[in-house]
Amino acid sequence: MPDATRIVVAGDVPYEVVVGTGLLQELPAMLGDDVRRVLVVHATALRDRGDVVRADLEAHGYQAFLAEVPDGEDAKHAEVAASCWATLGREGFTRSDAVVGVGGGAVTDLAGFVAATWLRGVKVVHLPTTLLGMVDAAVGGKTGINTSEGKNLVGAFHPPAGVLCDVAALETLPRKDLLAGMAEVVKCGFVADPAILDLVEADPDAVAHWDAPVVRDLVGRAVRVKADVVGQDLRESGPREVLNYGHTLGHAIELVEGFRWPHGQAVSVGMVFAAELARLAGRLDDDLVARHRSVLGSLGLPLTYRGGRWPQLLDAMRRDKKARGDTLRFVVLDGLARPSRLEGPEPAMLEAAYAAISRG
Repeated sequence: MPDATRIVVAGDVPYEVVVGTGLLQELPAMLGDDVRRVLVVHATALRDRGDVVRADLEAHGYQAFLAEVPDGEDAKHAEVAASCWATLGREGFTRSDAVVGVGGGAVTDLAGFVAATWLRGVKVVHLPTTLLGMVDAAVGGKTGINTSEGKNLVGAFHPPAGVLCDVAALETLPRKDLLAGMAEVVKCGFVADPAILDLVEADPDAVAHWDAPVVRDLVGRAVRVKADVVGQDLRESGPREVLNYGHTLGHAIELVEGFRWPHGQAVSVGMVFAAELARLAGRLDDDLVARHRSVLGSLGLPLTYRGGRWPQLLDAMRRDKKARGDTLRFVVLDGLARPSRLEGPEPAMLEAAYAAISRG
């Protein structure tokens, strides 16, 4: 499509992320000629969209099957994955068949994990329908499910064959979810592309409208940041860790709140915490810490978290997959677009950073 933005994610098997509108016609080419059966994994709320994708696949000669899964984080459980595996087995899926994930980040995480584990890996294509899914979960090949002990503790690295980011899917996304997804976009601005911050600051109100040209620009920029980092480091052994900015505390908040907090809102607070931590470590100036609050606050994203939860949050962070032994590791900034790591900060420093983002 001439007006689509195409971003290549490098790796052993490079793939395209296409950003635009009306992208369903791109799906058969991403699946390829060898695929015969396709399992379309979709959230309950996207039953109509799942039907459309299945009908389109059947019109192109594929055998298509639907797997309806719970909405949101409720999809990311072993029992749900097992139900998808049962469908794959019942319908005779082979290693040359494929899975398509239609939904937000939770659904693409699940669909990717199901594809990664069926016959030790079959092809998967993602059709993210939320902003968070487009700029974060669907790109990069990290798949996973949750356990009662933490978020994404069970998973696999399994790059997709392609990703179709149709921004028209954002039309039905509630405003609060669109803005929550913007936290991941802003994250990309702080760690790699400051132009993202400039665009948000220039017109925060426009960012809340899916059809504003700036939204498509922001999606493309955020995807390009992630593609550049992932292309260097698929398995998160080094450079890719910068994409976890704000996520150490963010994931802890999600766990402590029983996943009732949207991911983007938790990451927003996590970024403010990381900025305060870097300031206390003498690595970030007051102006950039303040810019975290002004940019995120202009989008109506939370900047604080309730006090009195530090013991639970600390325990959750110690169980996070980014920890090493008993050592907590945080992505922090040494300046704008200058991400680095802070390992094993003193307990007093952690508590002081938490006090700076706490409310009564």
